[in-house]
Order: sequence, then C-alpha cells, then structure tokens
Amino acid sequence: MDRGELLYEGKAKQVYATPDPDLLIQHFKDAATAFNAKKRGTIVDKGILNNRMSEVLFRFLEEEGVSTHFVRRLSERDMLIRRCEIVKVEVVARNIIAGSLAKRLGRPEGEPLPEPILEHFYKDDALDDPMINDWHIRFLRLATPQELSAINETALRVNALLREYLDKRGIVLVDMKLEFGRHHGKILLADEICPDTCRFWDKGTGEKLDK
Repeated sequence: MDRGELLYEGKAKQVYATPDPDLLIQHFKDAATAFNAKKRGTIVDKGILNNRMSEVLFRFLEEEGVSTHFVRRLSERDMLIRRCEIVKVEVVARNIIAGSLAKRLGRPEGEPLPEPILEHFYKDDALDDPMINDWHIRFLRLATPQELSAINETALRVNALLREYLDKRGIVLVDMKLEFGRHHGKILLADEICPDTCRFWDKGTGEKLDK
C-alpha cells in the first residue's frame, strides 16, 4: 500500500494517509530521544527493530483478545494501522520500582511492587507530559469515565499478558508506557510496544535491555 500525505511526525515515528480513509501507515524512524526529546540522537536500524517487535507483540495481544490498531507489517519500517483519534493520556504500568518512581517515592530501584501500579500522564510535549489523575482527566475532557475505565482495564490486562510472555523468554517487564485511541467508538491499544516504550531487564543478569 502506498504512502499518502504525511499527517503527523513524532519523536520516533511518522504517520501517513493511505487510499483507505480508515487505514494509516506508521513509519518507524531511527531517531532516539531522552528526557522528553531534549536529548536526541540516532541508532542505526532502531526503527526496523521497533517495527518488528511491535508486530510480534501486537499479534500476540490480538490473539489473546486485546483490540489494537495493528493490521499488518508492510515492510521493514512500515506498519499498517487502523486510524484512531489518540486519547491524550499516556498510561504507565509499573511492576518494579525504577526511574522516576524511585526518585518520587524514595525507594530503591529494583524493588518489586506487590501489585502493578498504573500512572497517567497528560500527552503534551510543551508541558513535559505532566502526571495527572482522574479528576484532571475529567476536567480536561481527555476521556469519559467509561473510556478511562476501559483504558485502565486494558492496560492491566496487557501488562499481565506481556509480563508472562516476556518472562518465559528471559525478559523482565519492569514498566511500560501505553497509548490508546478511539476507533468507531471503541477504545483500541495504539502506538507501539518496544524498547522505546518499555523498560526491559534481563531475567538472569539484570542487564538493562531498553534504550
């Protein structure tokens, strides 16, 4: 399927129109960012890896009954996806204390959580994606209570499924960022699932496998 007009360009991906108004092409770049894009660089073939990993994990989740925007991988860097209106709430599912959570709670990195923690962030680069809660989401009209409930339920299920899937392959899912979109009135898991959006540690050595 041919790419049409460039509709959106983010830190690591581009999104193009297609002849079908219900479908888009998501192109994975080699750009690497840190500190909310304040630090930038390039990792050769990162886009190829992220596209392939996202394909594998989206296919697995679809087989487990999770609705996603994934349709199929078109090439090394291009993925065909369902057109969604992205909900401007990023959901972070945490299984082990690491990163900003360790700093905020004053707890040691690597401490397992007794149960997963969900955190919500306002998807706005200009504001550095601040943490928000249910009241903020309602005030900003980012999602209805019913949508937020569906998002949280799906996030916890995706987290549980991927923890088990990766654990069997010797990888610990420390935490992950998920995004969701509206597609014909239904909430779908969107964006990507890869080292750009997840914190992976080697189960045996503890080596950090993400970016």
